[in-house]
Amino acid sequence: MANRRQPLIPIWWWPGLLAAGLILTIATLALGSLWHYAPESDWRNLWQDSYLWHVVRFTFWQALLSALLSVLPAILLARALYRRRFPGRQWLLRLCAMTLVLPVLVAVFGLLSIYGQQGWLATLCGWLGVNYSFSPYGLRGILLAHLFFNLPLASRLLLHALENIPVEQRQLAVQLGMNNWQQWRIVEWPALRRQLLPSAALIFMLCFATVLALGGGPQATTLELAIYQALSYDYDLSRAALLALIQLVCCLVLLSQQLSRALPVGNTHAHHWRNPADSQWCRIVDGLLIAAALLLLLPPLLAVITNGINQALASVLQQPQLWQALMTSLRIALGAGLLCVALPLMLLWSSRELKLRQRLRWSQTLELSGMVILAMPGIVLATGFFLLLSHTLGVPQSPYALVILSNALMALPYALKVLENPMCDLAERYNLLCLSLDIQGWQRLRLIELKALRQPLAQALAFACVLSIGDFGVVALFGNAHFRTLPFYLYQQMGAYRSHDGAVTALLLLCFLLFTLIERLPGRSAL
Repeated sequence: MANRRQPLIPIWWWPGLLAAGLILTIATLALGSLWHYAPESDWRNLWQDSYLWHVVRFTFWQALLSALLSVLPAILLARALYRRRFPGRQWLLRLCAMTLVLPVLVAVFGLLSIYGQQGWLATLCGWLGVNYSFSPYGLRGILLAHLFFNLPLASRLLLHALENIPVEQRQLAVQLGMNNWQQWRIVEWPALRRQLLPSAALIFMLCFATVLALGGGPQATTLELAIYQALSYDYDLSRAALLALIQLVCCLVLLSQQLSRALPVGNTHAHHWRNPADSQWCRIVDGLLIAAALLLLLPPLLAVITNGINQALASVLQQPQLWQALMTSLRIALGAGLLCVALPLMLLWSSRELKLRQRLRWSQTLELSGMVILAMPGIVLATGFFLLLSHTLGVPQSPYALVILSNALMALPYALKVLENPMCDLAERYNLLCLSLDIQGWQRLRLIELKALRQPLAQALAFACVLSIGDFGVVALFGNAHFRTLPFYLYQQMGAYRSHDGAVTALLLLCFLLFTLIERLPGRSAL
């Protein structure tokens, strides 16, 4: 029998197949465990479960309100940020990008410090003799937290769409004598409209993973909070599996290629456009919009910093539990970051080779496998693992591998989008040269890819590490007295009303400087 000259499966297929197989296997195991342990009850009884439908209705209602409150003002804010150049603009844009990976409990701690009954606003109203009655819990607190997280994200996405409008179109509109309203309707609105629905759908799905610490009792219970209660308090595995399946189905309906295009894909380098017909009134309105955004974003972060520097700082820093939690968080973050960078590299390596061979359908299918995890929020994935392990091997006392794997998968879609365009550009620029010099496989990765991709790799690593170090949804199910991260430790301090100790822990969790440091390792800013 003649020897085969070429392998049955080309070697460049294997990285993508292994990464896609791992992702799909994990998703299938989690989904299978949820389906297996879901209650086998009559669908008629399920349809008549008033509590279940209340939770579903409230989840959709708060997600819809949050998406509207985030996207609609973001249109005005994105236009103001596009038209104005001012000192600190780059830092404001960086801050808008940071809210996507800011630890949830840090933001909650800051929001409570500003809007709580003992917060800054309550103190100011007391000085002025005004009755302060706002409660940051329940629906209003959830909307406030989602506005804090998602308004900057929507603004960045819509700003990206505005920066992609060719400057020549704006120049032509001015030459044709169009006023500001006509320029908005004819030039800007078509670009924003293409990004508006995907951005709203992405934010709507992100709002399913609501802030657990701001739940307001039975009247303000979302699917995620109900899952957490069913596992942590009632230990009702069947109800937790059913609720997780419902959330998974809702997210699968929203998941599409259009939604994945709403993810931030990197930096833009569009030329700045200055409208000759700019007026003083427009500058005042834009300034007020930018000032309002700063008032939303800066006070909670400043509250975390100022509250963290208190009389308990020295004693808290001497607690061994704090440093154990910090080391646990750092180990998890580093492991999740490296895994999160490795998986999209493997996927995009094979996808790029398929594109070069004009197999676009297979290439898109391979990349879409990395986006599937968007349909499985962290609490759903963790619930699937919890159910699978609790009935087989048992929940491990130190579940490092599970938390690292879950956190890496949660950051995978964003890292995939950060690396996608640079790897495609790199292939178009150096592919023929590599073929002519016979540089392939590991040699090509070591000599060409890693050096040219240093900046996007550092950005993806920073994103995954910061997202992992601030995660609370997954560790909320697996955390215990022997395994706790900084967010879990902060949650325990807040639950025990140790506000001064929690302020110090929240200050350590404020990892904006860490993100900036890692992102600047290649030698230039990401903005």
